[in-house]
Amino acid sequence: MLLSSIGLLAGLALLMVLTMRGVNIIIAAIVCSSIVAITGGLSLEKALTDYYMSGFTGFFASWFLVFLLGAVFGKAMEETEAASAIADWVKRRIGANRAVFAVVAACAVMTYGGVSVFIVAFSVYPIAVALFKSANLPHRFIPAAMAFGSISFTMTSPGSPEVQNLIPTEFFNTTPTAGGLVGVLMALLIMVSGGFFLKRMVTKAVQAGEIFQLPGEEEMPDHPSSRQVLGEISTALEETKKLPSILIAILPLVLVVVILNVMSTYVSATWAIVIALFIGIAVALVLMNTYTREYGKIFGKGSENALLATANTCAVVGFGSVAKEVPSFKALIETLVNTPGMEYAGLAIAVTVIAGITGSASGGLGIALPILAPLYMTQGLDPGAMHRISALASGGLDSLPHNGYIVTTVRAVCNETHKRAYKPIFVLSVVVPMIAVILAVILYTFL
Repeated sequence: MLLSSIGLLAGLALLMVLTMRGVNIIIAAIVCSSIVAITGGLSLEKALTDYYMSGFTGFFASWFLVFLLGAVFGKAMEETEAASAIADWVKRRIGANRAVFAVVAACAVMTYGGVSVFIVAFSVYPIAVALFKSANLPHRFIPAAMAFGSISFTMTSPGSPEVQNLIPTEFFNTTPTAGGLVGVLMALLIMVSGGFFLKRMVTKAVQAGEIFQLPGEEEMPDHPSSRQVLGEISTALEETKKLPSILIAILPLVLVVVILNVMSTYVSATWAIVIALFIGIAVALVLMNTYTREYGKIFGKGSENALLATANTCAVVGFGSVAKEVPSFKALIETLVNTPGMEYAGLAIAVTVIAGITGSASGGLGIALPILAPLYMTQGLDPGAMHRISALASGGLDSLPHNGYIVTTVRAVCNETHKRAYKPIFVLSVVVPMIAVILAVILYTFL
């Protein structure tokens, strides 16, 4: 048991390190799965060809269609300039003097409307740079602002079309709005408290003398690449003069949310989101056809993005599928499930731990709920409460440094480093959601 525990922790730690060093997540997951299997006394052949691949292909089969339509919808919103129109409208309405909240709001509107978080990051970043530069705020907080608006309260709140809010519907027979008043209160708590902490951290940095500088400018203020980046951003902002109206741009997002939550009362949430995204894509292309002729790019690149995002998630699900077979993991789950008076807390802890191991909220749910939901459903607990606790718990430790979205946003989109940018992300997407999970467990237990 001791060796199994050490191997599980070592595999998780190595997965974080390899991911942060840029190693492909699929390769890293296979390597780390091998370590967990060997130290856990599993047959390496069975661990990789059975457990790992079953987890990988099982998640792919269940969710690829949703990932595909979500990615195509996001690409359609990007190519028709709808995403830029929304970001630009938020910028003009809120203003550069509230740059931080303008970035958060732009990300939140698009994410809650069903746009892929990766598309949101790439779409909002140029606007974020312009806003932060105008307000002279430290660039290193841009990843935190985008992450907070994309993967905190919008991802796990009632009615959200994000997959983290949809997976629990399959296992608890609920709708996307499950969780009642407590779910809404937790979303507001994350939004308000996270906004407070983000503003406080930025203000403290400014008071300490930090100013706006693109990554690398501290050492090389005249580096031509910096001027080139600013030039490209200025050009991009100039192009936003010819954008769809905000009403037309936001209509596909509104339709996705409304159709999802109406249809989910009649059909499964998975089928409801498929219908909603399909209609969202069609409406976006019809209403904004004059802003793009890149239909091949929308469907082609959207499909590529879907394959990449799904495969990366499947990789960590595969890792988790191996981890759940080792003795230390099984002992942990047995302890949580059989602890009297800790039903909701046990569910929250289990989902949180598994999401942390996989570095993925959706991956963690995909592994945890097939095991836990049948056990907890027999205990007479409120399905709505279990749905919301599961969704909230998936959004805590999933945002550790090896999370795919965090790595992409920090390094690929913002050209920052974890050393400079990750601390505020940790506060906003790990600490604050974890507090919300604890409060949700208490409220659901005693109300």
